[in-house]
Amino acid sequence: MYDINKFIANPSLVNHDVEGFLADLPHWSPRFAHQRAEEEGLTLTDAHWDVIVRLRELYRAEGPGWNARDVTRALEKDFAAAGGRRHLYALFPGGPLAQGCKLAGLPLPEGTLDPSFGSVH
Repeated sequence: MYDINKFIANPSLVNHDVEGFLADLPHWSPRFAHQRAEEEGLTLTDAHWDVIVRLRELYRAEGPGWNARDVTRALEKDFAAAGGRRHLYALFPGGPLAQGCKLAGLPLPEGTLDPSFGSVH
């Protein structure tokens, strides 16, 4: 549920929902990702960009109805050689789905039980 007081207190949230996810997808840019990463205390590396690009590809293929379980499985498979889930959480300590989607300018996939954790079990 939206809390209008958060929007009034912080006008920078106007293009974002209350959790900080972009409300309007066309506004995303790599510069946006760098700014959000800095706010989250991350410095984006090529490994981060690989995940961000993959998340955007998955969203492009699946659309707004994408599923958290399928996205998690796809990411673990795609990055298995690099260490799978451990690698993803090392890159995105806030959760590969929650933090990764936030930086990629995407809404959380359906079925994400706890946005702060960023995955389903």
